[in-house]
Amino acid sequence: MYRSWSRICTGVKRRRKVIQTQVSRIQGMVEVFSASTSGSLRIDRLDFSYFSTPVLRSLSCQFGSSRTVLLGPNGAGKSTLFGVLSGALAARSGAVLLPGADSPTSRRELRSRVGIMPQSIAPVPGLTVAEQVAYAGWLAGLSARRAARRAGDALEQVDLAGKADAKAGRLSGGQLRRVGLAQAIVAEPEVLLLDEPTAGLDPAQRLRFRSVLRSIPGDRVTIVSTHQIDDISELYDVVAVIEAGQMRFTGTPQEFLGLAGPGPGQAERAYLSLLRSEEIAL
Repeated sequence: MYRSWSRICTGVKRRRKVIQTQVSRIQGMVEVFSASTSGSLRIDRLDFSYFSTPVLRSLSCQFGSSRTVLLGPNGAGKSTLFGVLSGALAARSGAVLLPGADSPTSRRELRSRVGIMPQSIAPVPGLTVAEQVAYAGWLAGLSARRAARRAGDALEQVDLAGKADAKAGRLSGGQLRRVGLAQAIVAEPEVLLLDEPTAGLDPAQRLRFRSVLRSIPGDRVTIVSTHQIDDISELYDVVAVIEAGQMRFTGTPQEFLGLAGPGPGQAERAYLSLLRSEEIAL
Protein backbone atom coordinates (compact mmCIF):
# COMPACT_ATOMS: atom_id res chain seq x y z
CA MET A 1 0.00 0.00 0.00
CA TYR A 2 2.78 2.40 1.00
CA ARG A 3 4.74 1.57 -2.15
CA SER A 4 1.68 2.20 -4.32
CA TRP A 5 1.03 5.53 -2.62
CA SER A 6 4.71 6.46 -2.96
CA ARG A 7 4.62 5.72 -6.68
CA ILE A 8 1.46 7.82 -7.05
CA CYS A 9 3.04 10.76 -5.20
CA THR A 10 6.18 10.52 -7.29
CA GLY A 11 4.10 10.44 -10.46
CA VAL A 12 2.08 13.46 -9.35
CA LYS A 13 5.26 15.42 -8.61
CA ARG A 14 6.69 14.59 -12.02
CA ARG A 15 3.43 15.51 -13.73
CA ARG A 16 3.27 18.79 -11.80
CA LYS A 17 6.81 19.62 -12.86
CA VAL A 18 5.92 18.94 -16.51
CA ILE A 19 2.80 21.13 -16.23
CA GLN A 20 4.77 23.95 -14.59
CA THR A 21 7.34 23.77 -17.40
CA GLN A 22 4.57 23.91 -20.02
CA VAL A 23 2.91 26.85 -18.25
CA SER A 24 6.23 28.70 -18.14
CA ARG A 25 6.70 28.13 -21.85
CA ILE A 26 3.18 29.37 -22.62
CA GLN A 27 3.67 32.45 -20.42
CA GLY A 28 6.92 33.16 -22.22
CA MET A 29 5.19 32.84 -25.57
CA VAL A 30 2.43 35.22 -24.45
CA GLU A 31 4.97 37.75 -23.21
CA VAL A 32 6.91 37.58 -26.46
CA PHE A 33 3.68 37.89 -28.48
CA SER A 34 2.53 40.88 -26.42
CA ALA A 35 5.89 42.59 -26.80
CA SER A 36 6.01 41.97 -30.53
CA THR A 37 2.47 43.20 -31.17
CA SER A 38 2.38 46.22 -28.85
CA GLY A 39 3.48 48.52 -31.68
CA SER A 40 1.42 46.80 -34.35
CA LEU A 41 -1.97 47.34 -35.94
CA ARG A 42 -3.88 44.17 -35.08
CA ILE A 43 -6.89 42.84 -36.95
CA ASP A 44 -8.84 40.07 -35.25
CA ARG A 45 -11.40 37.95 -37.12
CA LEU A 46 -13.01 40.75 -39.12
CA ASP A 47 -16.22 39.93 -40.96
CA PHE A 48 -17.92 42.35 -43.34
CA SER A 49 -20.69 41.87 -45.88
CA TYR A 50 -22.42 44.08 -48.41
CA PHE A 51 -26.01 42.98 -47.89
CA SER A 52 -25.72 39.17 -48.20
CA THR A 53 -22.36 39.11 -49.99
CA PRO A 54 -19.38 38.37 -47.70
CA VAL A 55 -16.35 40.55 -48.43
CA LEU A 56 -14.08 40.05 -45.40
CA ARG A 57 -14.15 36.53 -43.96
CA SER A 58 -12.80 36.17 -40.42
CA LEU A 59 -9.72 38.16 -41.47
CA SER A 60 -6.89 38.16 -38.92
CA CYS A 61 -3.44 39.70 -39.38
CA GLN A 62 -1.14 42.37 -38.00
CA PHE A 63 0.98 45.14 -39.49
CA GLY A 64 4.05 46.60 -37.81
CA SER A 65 5.67 50.03 -38.11
CA SER A 66 6.82 49.58 -41.68
CA ARG A 67 5.70 50.10 -45.27
CA THR A 68 3.45 47.25 -46.37
CA VAL A 69 2.15 46.74 -49.89
CA LEU A 70 -1.29 45.11 -50.04
CA LEU A 71 -1.89 43.16 -53.23
CA GLY A 72 -5.01 41.40 -54.44
CA PRO A 73 -7.36 41.08 -57.42
CA ASN A 74 -10.34 43.36 -57.92
CA GLY A 75 -13.02 42.54 -55.38
CA ALA A 76 -10.57 40.91 -52.97
CA GLY A 77 -11.57 43.25 -50.12
CA LYS A 78 -8.71 45.76 -50.13
CA SER A 79 -10.82 48.93 -50.20
CA THR A 80 -13.36 47.43 -47.79
CA LEU A 81 -10.57 46.57 -45.35
CA PHE A 82 -9.33 50.16 -45.58
CA GLY A 83 -12.87 51.39 -44.96
CA VAL A 84 -13.12 49.35 -41.76
CA LEU A 85 -9.61 50.30 -40.58
CA SER A 86 -10.32 54.01 -41.09
CA GLY A 87 -13.66 53.87 -39.27
CA ALA A 88 -15.73 54.64 -42.35
CA LEU A 89 -17.33 51.18 -42.34
CA ALA A 90 -18.56 49.07 -39.42
CA ALA A 91 -17.52 45.41 -39.42
CA ARG A 92 -20.22 42.83 -38.71
CA SER A 93 -17.90 41.19 -36.18
CA GLY A 94 -14.26 41.19 -35.15
CA ALA A 95 -11.99 43.92 -33.84
CA VAL A 96 -9.30 46.40 -34.83
CA LEU A 97 -6.62 47.33 -32.28
CA LEU A 98 -4.40 50.30 -32.99
CA PRO A 99 -0.72 50.20 -31.91
CA GLY A 100 -0.46 50.10 -28.12
CA ALA A 101 -4.14 49.28 -27.58
CA ASP A 102 -5.18 46.48 -25.23
CA SER A 103 -8.84 46.53 -26.27
CA PRO A 104 -10.71 47.06 -29.56
CA THR A 105 -10.47 50.57 -30.97
CA SER A 106 -13.76 52.40 -31.54
CA ARG A 107 -14.74 53.73 -34.96
CA ARG A 108 -14.54 57.27 -33.59
CA GLU A 109 -10.94 56.72 -32.54
CA LEU A 110 -10.10 55.10 -35.85
CA ARG A 111 -11.38 58.16 -37.71
CA SER A 112 -9.08 60.46 -35.74
CA ARG A 113 -5.98 58.24 -35.54
CA VAL A 114 -5.92 56.64 -38.99
CA GLY A 115 -5.14 58.67 -42.10
CA ILE A 116 -6.47 57.46 -45.43
CA MET A 117 -5.88 58.50 -49.01
CA PRO A 118 -8.83 57.15 -51.04
CA GLN A 119 -8.66 56.12 -54.68
CA SER A 120 -10.48 59.27 -55.83
CA ILE A 121 -9.28 62.71 -54.74
CA ALA A 122 -11.86 65.40 -55.41
CA PRO A 123 -10.97 69.10 -55.18
CA VAL A 124 -13.31 71.08 -52.93
CA PRO A 125 -14.79 73.95 -54.99
CA GLY A 126 -13.57 77.38 -53.92
CA LEU A 127 -10.87 76.17 -51.51
CA THR A 128 -7.15 76.62 -51.94
CA VAL A 129 -4.85 73.64 -51.63
CA ALA A 130 -3.83 74.68 -48.10
CA GLU A 131 -7.46 75.17 -47.07
CA GLN A 132 -8.46 71.76 -48.40
CA VAL A 133 -5.65 70.04 -46.47
CA ALA A 134 -6.43 72.04 -43.32
CA TYR A 135 -10.09 71.06 -43.61
CA ALA A 136 -9.07 67.39 -43.61
CA GLY A 137 -7.08 68.03 -40.43
CA TRP A 138 -10.07 69.71 -38.80
CA LEU A 139 -12.28 66.73 -39.69
CA ALA A 140 -9.70 64.48 -37.99
CA GLY A 141 -10.06 66.44 -34.75
CA LEU A 142 -7.43 69.19 -34.95
CA SER A 143 -8.28 72.72 -33.90
CA ALA A 144 -8.64 75.20 -36.78
CA ARG A 145 -5.35 76.90 -35.87
CA ARG A 146 -3.40 73.67 -35.56
CA ALA A 147 -4.97 72.29 -38.74
CA ALA A 148 -3.80 75.36 -40.68
CA ARG A 149 -0.27 75.03 -39.28
CA ARG A 150 -0.11 71.31 -39.94
CA ALA A 151 -1.41 71.84 -43.51
CA GLY A 152 1.71 73.85 -44.28
CA ASP A 153 3.94 71.10 -42.89
CA ALA A 154 2.09 68.38 -44.80
CA LEU A 155 2.34 70.28 -48.09
CA GLU A 156 6.06 70.70 -47.47
CA GLN A 157 6.39 66.94 -47.01
CA VAL A 158 4.68 66.15 -50.31
CA ASP A 159 6.60 68.86 -52.19
CA LEU A 160 3.56 71.08 -52.80
CA ALA A 161 4.36 74.08 -50.60
CA GLY A 162 4.54 76.25 -53.71
CA LYS A 163 0.91 75.41 -54.55
CA ALA A 164 -0.54 76.22 -51.11
CA ASP A 165 -2.52 79.23 -52.37
CA ALA A 166 -3.57 77.70 -55.69
CA LYS A 167 -7.08 76.44 -56.27
CA ALA A 168 -7.11 72.65 -55.93
CA GLY A 169 -9.31 72.32 -59.01
CA ARG A 170 -6.51 73.69 -61.21
CA LEU A 171 -3.89 71.11 -60.27
CA SER A 172 -2.64 68.29 -62.47
CA GLY A 173 -3.60 64.70 -61.70
CA GLY A 174 -0.23 63.99 -60.10
CA GLN A 175 -0.40 67.12 -57.95
CA LEU A 176 -3.94 66.29 -56.86
CA ARG A 177 -2.77 62.84 -55.73
CA ARG A 178 -0.15 64.54 -53.58
CA VAL A 179 -2.86 66.76 -52.10
CA GLY A 180 -4.63 63.54 -51.15
CA LEU A 181 -1.48 62.30 -49.46
CA ALA A 182 -1.11 65.60 -47.59
CA GLN A 183 -4.71 65.25 -46.38
CA ALA A 184 -3.92 61.74 -45.13
CA ILE A 185 -0.86 62.79 -43.10
CA VAL A 186 -1.98 66.25 -41.90
CA ALA A 187 -3.20 64.99 -38.49
CA GLU A 188 -0.03 62.92 -37.96
CA PRO A 189 -1.89 59.59 -37.85
CA GLU A 190 -0.52 56.45 -36.25
CA VAL A 191 -1.66 54.42 -39.25
CA LEU A 192 -1.51 55.58 -42.87
CA LEU A 193 -3.60 53.89 -45.59
CA LEU A 194 -3.04 54.66 -49.27
CA ASP A 195 -5.60 53.14 -51.65
CA GLU A 196 -4.24 52.86 -55.20
CA PRO A 197 -2.20 56.09 -54.80
CA THR A 198 -0.70 55.99 -58.30
CA ALA A 199 -3.87 54.99 -60.18
CA GLY A 200 -4.32 57.05 -63.33
CA LEU A 201 -0.84 58.59 -63.23
CA ASP A 202 1.59 58.48 -66.14
CA PRO A 203 5.07 56.97 -65.62
CA ALA A 204 6.69 60.32 -64.80
CA GLN A 205 3.98 61.16 -62.25
CA ARG A 206 4.31 57.70 -60.68
CA LEU A 207 8.05 58.17 -60.24
CA ARG A 208 7.46 61.56 -58.63
CA PHE A 209 4.86 60.14 -56.26
CA ARG A 210 7.13 57.23 -55.27
CA SER A 211 9.88 59.71 -54.47
CA VAL A 212 7.48 61.63 -52.23
CA LEU A 213 6.37 58.40 -50.53
CA ARG A 214 9.97 57.48 -49.76
CA SER A 215 10.49 60.87 -48.09
CA ILE A 216 7.69 60.30 -45.56
CA PRO A 217 9.06 58.95 -42.25
CA GLY A 218 8.58 55.19 -41.94
CA ASP A 219 8.04 55.14 -38.17
CA ARG A 220 4.31 54.48 -38.49
CA VAL A 221 2.16 51.67 -39.85
CA THR A 222 1.82 52.40 -43.57
CA ILE A 223 -0.23 50.16 -45.87
CA VAL A 224 -0.39 50.79 -49.61
CA SER A 225 -2.98 49.02 -51.75
CA THR A 226 -1.87 48.80 -55.36
CA HIS A 227 -1.78 46.71 -58.52
CA GLN A 228 1.76 47.94 -59.28
CA ILE A 229 4.08 45.15 -58.16
CA ASP A 230 7.19 45.95 -60.17
CA ASP A 231 8.76 48.07 -57.41
CA ILE A 232 7.96 46.11 -54.25
CA SER A 233 11.61 45.52 -53.35
CA GLU A 234 12.45 49.23 -53.62
CA LEU A 235 9.53 50.74 -51.71
CA TYR A 236 8.21 48.22 -49.20
CA ASP A 237 9.33 46.22 -46.18
CA VAL A 238 6.40 43.78 -46.16
CA VAL A 239 4.20 42.21 -48.84
CA ALA A 240 0.64 41.10 -48.03
CA VAL A 241 -1.72 39.36 -50.46
CA ILE A 242 -5.48 39.26 -49.90
CA GLU A 243 -8.03 37.29 -51.92
CA ALA A 244 -11.73 36.62 -51.31
CA GLY A 245 -11.57 38.50 -48.02
CA GLN A 246 -8.79 36.36 -46.55
CA MET A 247 -5.06 36.98 -46.18
CA ARG A 248 -3.13 34.55 -48.38
CA PHE A 249 0.41 35.72 -47.59
CA THR A 250 2.46 38.11 -45.48
CA GLY A 251 6.25 38.26 -45.64
CA THR A 252 9.25 40.20 -46.82
CA PRO A 253 9.69 41.08 -50.50
CA GLN A 254 12.46 38.48 -50.66
CA GLU A 255 10.16 35.78 -49.26
CA PHE A 256 7.44 36.83 -51.68
CA LEU A 257 9.71 36.71 -54.72
CA GLY A 258 11.07 33.37 -53.51
CA LEU A 259 7.67 31.83 -54.24
CA ALA A 260 8.63 31.91 -57.92
CA GLY A 261 11.88 30.91 -59.53
CA PRO A 262 14.21 33.58 -60.94
CA GLY A 263 13.49 34.92 -64.37
CA PRO A 264 11.25 37.39 -66.19
CA GLY A 265 8.00 38.31 -64.45
CA GLN A 266 9.14 36.91 -61.09
CA ALA A 267 6.88 39.20 -59.04
CA GLU A 268 3.86 38.50 -61.22
CA ARG A 269 4.44 34.75 -61.08
CA ALA A 270 4.84 34.83 -57.30
CA TYR A 271 1.60 36.79 -56.99
CA LEU A 272 -0.38 34.45 -59.24
CA SER A 273 0.91 31.40 -57.37
CA LEU A 274 -0.95 32.60 -54.26
CA LEU A 275 -4.35 33.14 -55.86
CA ARG A 276 -6.96 30.40 -55.69
CA SER A 277 -9.64 31.99 -57.85
CA GLU A 278 -10.55 29.95 -60.91
CA GLU A 279 -10.97 33.19 -62.83
CA ILE A 280 -7.24 33.96 -62.55
CA ALA A 281 -5.32 32.23 -65.28
CA LEU A 282 -2.02 32.76 -67.06
